Amino acid sequence: MEMTLNSDNKRSSIIPMTIVAVLFFVLGFATWLNGSLMPYLKQILQLTPLQASLILFSFYIAVTFTALPSAWLIRKVGYKNGMALGMGVMMLAGLLFIPAAKTQIFALFLFAQLVMGAGQTLLQTAVNPYVVRIGPEESAAARVSVMGILNKGAGVIAPLVFSALILNSFKDRVGTELTSAQIDEMANGLVLPYLGMALFIGLLALVVKKSPLPELTDEDEGEQTNNKGQIKEALSHPNLAFGVVALFFYVAVEVIAGDTIGTFALSLGIESYGVMTSYTMICMVLGYTLGILTIPRFISQPKALMISAILGVILTIGIVFGDNESYAIANTLLVPFGGAQLPDTLLMIAFLGLANAIVWPAVWPLALSGMGKLTSTGSALLVMGIAGGAFGPLFWGLTSSVSSLGQQGGYMVMLPCYLFILFYAVKGYKMKSWK
Repeated sequence: MEMTLNSDNKRSSIIPMTIVAVLFFVLGFATWLNGSLMPYLKQILQLTPLQASLILFSFYIAVTFTALPSAWLIRKVGYKNGMALGMGVMMLAGLLFIPAAKTQIFALFLFAQLVMGAGQTLLQTAVNPYVVRIGPEESAAARVSVMGILNKGAGVIAPLVFSALILNSFKDRVGTELTSAQIDEMANGLVLPYLGMALFIGLLALVVKKSPLPELTDEDEGEQTNNKGQIKEALSHPNLAFGVVALFFYVAVEVIAGDTIGTFALSLGIESYGVMTSYTMICMVLGYTLGILTIPRFISQPKALMISAILGVILTIGIVFGDNESYAIANTLLVPFGGAQLPDTLLMIAFLGLANAIVWPAVWPLALSGMGKLTSTGSALLVMGIAGGAFGPLFWGLTSSVSSLGQQGGYMVMLPCYLFILFYAVKGYKMKSWK
């Protein structure tokens, strides 16, 4: 579907791009807050690893159910209104955390997460086209990269804010059995931060609604044909079909690395478990930056994807079979930063951010290569790969529950994911026909 700016709204893109940049930061903040929320709820609700993984499952599964309805809604109300509505749903989700915290009913937390995921999906569906269409086509790739860094940069900040506002008062309770009064106190600590976040998002929704954001128009609506036929034809291209699977596995490992590291740190008795996601996000921002500087100038997209997959395999094996009492990596690499005392296994989970960063931007062009008129259909199918974020942590939780290594053994589920990404980097993207 071709989209352009209305002719009477072709004005400076500085203000619209600033607004879009803020929205990408908000999306990243709300997404990567899960990395701190998951171990926090695990502690106050006494959850098993499998139950804790449902916190992420309920957030990411919303993509599966709301992506297509979001696209339909945006066609009805427009892109700018779609952004405002998406933030309105996110504000509602933030407010739902208040009764969830007051009652400490796990199902309410899961429902709030589901609503937050639905709001994010609507906002993502509305805001992403602006990144490409709001400025010159030749600079679109640079804008996409900047938005990616903003999104992951928010992932660095969100856990730090969560820790400062909520966790600092309860650090001495890590690894201890909580009394009923202590659980109530910790749960109530969520109320004001989520109320503040909900009010901020609601205010931002009003700003967007009143802003001079130009509307996007669909020029090819009359060319819409049988969607089922288009999907079937698109999937007849192996490079696309395998690309969808590769992105599903990628989002699975991305969310495992970013959002379970805090829970694993809690199991090791690490007091600063709430900021662990920041380590993974710092590595992802570094990976994004390296990708911008080196691809395709010094290295091709397939080769960068292959290196990323191999690094993921090596780190996964190191995490599962590593020694939780070893601090060699911290004592070697983190000396300039005070030699933070984190075990090697935790730091290897953080380094997965470096392995993961290149995958999304590398798979997209490889998967859409040669799709022609089916490019928009292929793009929609690739977006559905985000559902991997629901199932990756779920299988991590299941494996953690049955593995003799506990949560550490749960990370073994990442191995087949990286092996498939490696297959795609070596052969899958080259396959243009099933014959």
